[in-house]
Amino acid sequence: MHAHFLPPEYRASLLAHGHFTIGGYPTPDWSPESAIDFMDRYGIQAQALSVSDPGVEFLSGTEAAEMARYCNTYAADLFTRYPTRFGGLAVLPMHDIPTALRELEYALDTLHLDGVVLLSAYDGAYLGDPRFEPLMLALNARSAYVFVHPAAIPADAKPELPLPDFLEEFTFDTTRAATLLIAGGTLARYPGIRFQLAHAGGTLPFLAHRIGIASQTPLGDIWPAGAPKPSILDVAKHINNFYYDTALSPAPSAMRSVLAVGQKERIVFGSDWPFSAATLTGSGDPQPELSETFSAGDRVLIERENALRELPRLASVLD
Repeated sequence: MHAHFLPPEYRASLLAHGHFTIGGYPTPDWSPESAIDFMDRYGIQAQALSVSDPGVEFLSGTEAAEMARYCNTYAADLFTRYPTRFGGLAVLPMHDIPTALRELEYALDTLHLDGVVLLSAYDGAYLGDPRFEPLMLALNARSAYVFVHPAAIPADAKPELPLPDFLEEFTFDTTRAATLLIAGGTLARYPGIRFQLAHAGGTLPFLAHRIGIASQTPLGDIWPAGAPKPSILDVAKHINNFYYDTALSPAPSAMRSVLAVGQKERIVFGSDWPFSAATLTGSGDPQPELSETFSAGDRVLIERENALRELPRLASVLD
C-alpha cells in the first residue's frame, strides 16, 4: 500500500528539472519488470503504486495537468498488462483545484484507479487548509481512499542540517498534515474519506496525547480560525481512524506506538520500493521485524486482508 512508480516520461522530466534526488534519496530507476522482480523475490503479490514527492508540482499549468494524466493513464495500462500485480493511486495537479477535480473524476471514473495520493503540503499549504475544501468534498462523496505522502520542506523553511529530508523531515511533515486535518475539522466534516498516513504516521502516534491535551487549552488561537475545537475524545477518535503503513517503520518502537493509538485492522504493509531498494537487495521476508509485534495471523491481516478490503477493484482480480 506504499510503493512508488516513476514512468519513463515522468522520471525524465524530474531529472530535466533538476530533481536528481527525492527527499535526499537519489531518484531511482523504475520499470514494471523490475517491480515484479522485486515482488517475486519478497513474496509480494501486488503493489498499489503511487507517485512520490514532488508529485507533478515541479511543473506548472498545462504541463502539470498533462503529466498527471500521463502518470494516471500509465498506471491504468498496467492493470491491463499485469492485472494481478498492480493497483494504482491517482496523482492530481494540485496547483489548480478545478483542474485537480477534473483529473480526479477521470482517474477514478474512467481509468478506475484505486484511490488518490496527496502530498502533505502544496506551496506551504497543508492538507486541512480551506483552499482544499472542494477537493475534500469530492473525495468524501466517493468515499475515496487517500494515501498521504510527505513532501519535502522548502530550504528556507527548515533548519540547515546535514541530513536528508527522508530521514526525519518527511515524518514531521506527515504529522503536520494529519494534525491540521484534525484541527481544521476536515476529518469531522468528511468522514467518508479513508486517509492512509505514510511511515507509521510519522510522529503522530507519539504526539497523540499531547495533541489531545492541546485541544483543551484556553489558547483557542492555536487552532485554525473558525474551526470547532475538538475534544480530547474527538482527537483520539480521529487518530484511531487513520490507516498507517509499515514502510520503513516495521520495528516494535513504531508499530507498538501505532497500536497504542490505532487498530491493527487499519495497519497496511508498505515497502516504499524503489526508494528502499538499497535496503532490499535479497529475498524472503521484507519486514521480519513485524513478527516482534504481531502474530502470524496479524501479519496476514496487515500484509493482505486490510489492503484488499480497501481496494475492491484489485481484490476482485486477486480472488
